[in-house]
Amino acid sequence: MARLPYADLSQKDAAALAQRITAERGSVLHLYQMLLHSPPVAQGWLGYLTAIRQQSGLDGALRELVIMRIAYLNRAPYEADQHAPIALSEGLSQDQLKGVALSPVPSGVFDARQQVVLAYVDAMTLSVQVSDSVFQEVRQWFSDTEIVELTATIAAYNMVSRFLEALQVHSEDAR
Repeated sequence: MARLPYADLSQKDAAALAQRITAERGSVLHLYQMLLHSPPVAQGWLGYLTAIRQQSGLDGALRELVIMRIAYLNRAPYEADQHAPIALSEGLSQDQLKGVALSPVPSGVFDARQQVVLAYVDAMTLSVQVSDSVFQEVRQWFSDTEIVELTATIAAYNMVSRFLEALQVHSEDAR
């Protein structure tokens, strides 16, 4: 159960943004129901995460691999619940979804590029600082623009999981 009640979406400040979220995403998920306690924060969050998910050039399967690994590393089940179906629709396999939840990640499940990305995710999530050797591996596979988008995606979804887990927002919560 969430540590705070979900925001009242009928309140004037929240209602307009809740309608926009519903129009763009089909519903107002628990994450946004919590964020809407502060409509300015919710609006900024929506803009940033929309840019990460829908406007960056990062391959969808790679983006979802990143998100699923972060959900595992940060013990954020809501994030994993929300993104597992998306990950599958973007081309990840069931074996890969199982593999991101293991440490170390099993060999043979991910190609070389995905393994480099997973090492980068692990470094940014667990250590914050990224070693030169890990970063040089990333540079071999990605352009400067792709590195910025990959790094921003990892940072953004670490933010998401930390918000969700601090406030204990979970899929099974009642509205």
